[in-house]
Amino acid sequence: MPTLQNKIDFAVILRVKNANPNGDPLNGNRPRTDYANFGEMSDVSIKRKIRDRLLERWIADGEKNDGNMVFVQSDDRKADDAKSLRARAEAALGKELGGAKTAELACKTWIDVRTFGQLFALKSNKKAGKKKDDGSDEEGDTGVSIGIRGPVTVQSAFSVEPIDVTSLQITKSVSGEGDGTKRGADTMGMKHRVDKGIYVFYGSMNPQLAEKTLFSDADAAAIKAVLPRLFENDEAAARPAGSMEVHKVFWWLHNCKPGQHSAAKVHRTLAVNADGSFTLTDLPGLTPEILDGF
Repeated sequence: MPTLQNKIDFAVILRVKNANPNGDPLNGNRPRTDYANFGEMSDVSIKRKIRDRLLERWIADGEKNDGNMVFVQSDDRKADDAKSLRARAEAALGKELGGAKTAELACKTWIDVRTFGQLFALKSNKKAGKKKDDGSDEEGDTGVSIGIRGPVTVQSAFSVEPIDVTSLQITKSVSGEGDGTKRGADTMGMKHRVDKGIYVFYGSMNPQLAEKTLFSDADAAAIKAVLPRLFENDEAAARPAGSMEVHKVFWWLHNCKPGQHSAAKVHRTLAVNADGSFTLTDLPGLTPEILDGF
């Protein structure tokens, strides 16, 4: 299958209402904000949701097409019995893991590897501590460290305006420890939410890097298909069903591999308002396809 033939830029407008889009574990799991109090969602959290939606497509595919499996799976959404990334890699690549064909085989096997790239940094299974005859440590296999640079980049999402965060103190109705006669300090907690907000994130697909990972037009179409459904089946206590939704997806398909315009210039053509409405500035020869959220 030919690799990606045209540069692609994309953007997504998100709507948040009474939800925690992406909690900060270093700040009591409060919604992430920058120093100007604009809401933020990390690129890692966005790629996690893209991976989850791609995995759901793979599970729903009755034929289980080879090459569309997801390598980095979350523990609560695994489609196999692998206990770790290493176990998953060894099960799929076998003796080739760590060899010259590791990157090629990994890209052919997992769609997220050829999309976002992956670092295979795995320790050796061999026991350390062997000594030479002179008493010095014996040098041995230190493991696998193979980096794959992906053609698809996703930026962090930021709110259009500064956000208001509401915090609620909560308590448990049962005792988790002891004989049940009293509740300890661990029964108290806090929940945080963004009352409302419009977030935007941008991304790009690079045909030159796609040649290295075998990322194809079909893979780009798969990403395009899951972006409008980014928050479906992603419900949690912090993100109740319906509290987060994709409002619009913008898809700029260039007519060549280098692209007609730089990604920065393309992204600047989209101006988003606080109510989710938007305006687009025309660029010569490049008009985006606009998709509604699911």
